[in-house]
Amino acid sequence: MKTAVYCIASDSTHAEQIVQSLKNANFSNNEISVLFPDKGGTRDFAHEQNTKLPEGAATGGVAGMGAGAILGWLAGIGTLAIPGVGPLIAAGPIMAALGGAAIGGAAGGIVGGLVGMGIPEYEAKLYEGKIRGGNVLISVHTENSDQVSVAKKIFEDAKAEDIKSTTEASTPS
Repeated sequence: MKTAVYCIASDSTHAEQIVQSLKNANFSNNEISVLFPDKGGTRDFAHEQNTKLPEGAATGGVAGMGAGAILGWLAGIGTLAIPGVGPLIAAGPIMAALGGAAIGGAAGGIVGGLVGMGIPEYEAKLYEGKIRGGNVLISVHTENSDQVSVAKKIFEDAKAEDIKSTTEASTPS
C-alpha cells in the first residue's frame, strides 16, 4: 500500500533544496508533489517546456536554469486558482487531487483535496494555513517502508516542519 510522507518547507528556496535531496535519493519526478502560493506570478517560476499539464490547469513560465529549475523538474506543474484560496503553484500527484477543486470551484479547496488524498482533516487544515502564510507543502508518494524512512530522514535533515505520513487514498481521475 502506498504511503505519502509530508512536510512544510519555509519557502521555495528551502523546498528546492529538499526536492534536490529527494531527486538525489532516486525519487522520481512523479513521486514528489509541491504546493505553494503563486505570489510572484508563474513567469518567475522557471520550468521545462515539455512538462505535461493536467487538463484545465494553466501555467506561464520560461525554460531555464533560474530560480525554480529544480521544482520545474517535477511532473505536471501548473497553476491553480482555488476559490477562497487564490492562485497556487502545484506539481506532482497533488496537482490531480487539487485540479478538481480548481476546475469545479469545489468547496473545501486545499483541505478537501488533501483530505481526498488521505490526509486527516486537522492536518490538512494545518497545511492550508501554512501554505496561505507562504510556506511550501512537499509530499513524497512511496511504495515501501524503506522509502518512507529515506523521505523522513531527508525532511528531518533539511529541518522541514510538520513531518507526517499517511496511507494514501487513490487519486481521483
